[in-house]
Amino acid sequence: MRLWLLRHGQAGPYVRTGDHLRELTERGRTEALHAGGHLLGEPLDAILVSPYVRAQQTAELVHEALGREPALHTVDGITPDDDPRAALAMLAGRREQNLLVVTHMPLVGALAGLLVHGHLQQPVTFNTASLALLEGDMALAGLMDLRALYHPPER
Repeated sequence: MRLWLLRHGQAGPYVRTGDHLRELTERGRTEALHAGGHLLGEPLDAILVSPYVRAQQTAELVHEALGREPALHTVDGITPDDDPRAALAMLAGRREQNLLVVTHMPLVGALAGLLVHGHLQQPVTFNTASLALLEGDMALAGLMDLRALYHPPER
């Protein structure tokens, strides 16, 4: 299995109506497109996306860069404060072999650490729009290897 984990691009400040409504900044849009460039030519079966606006916008930009393939699927349970163990259980139940998950910190760092190290004490550091590639037989704790970690260029 090849699992790509992408943190959303830079988002604007918190809004009174809720964290879930924050939108990407122009820099965040550029970061998302940069991350999408690393995915060109990669065989993806599906893109799983957090329901939060900034993740949806990031996924849409990547999806567009990839020629609108594969399908986007909004998934609950991969928002910032969700339990990485529950996200891991969701991923373990998926049948696709090539997935992209667009989500948030601290979940994405904890999930990557759990997949690679088998515990939550060593999260992987993700900047905005950082993209990680993990590979392994299955999405199970401690059974995947971190093959690549791309960060957007500094501005």
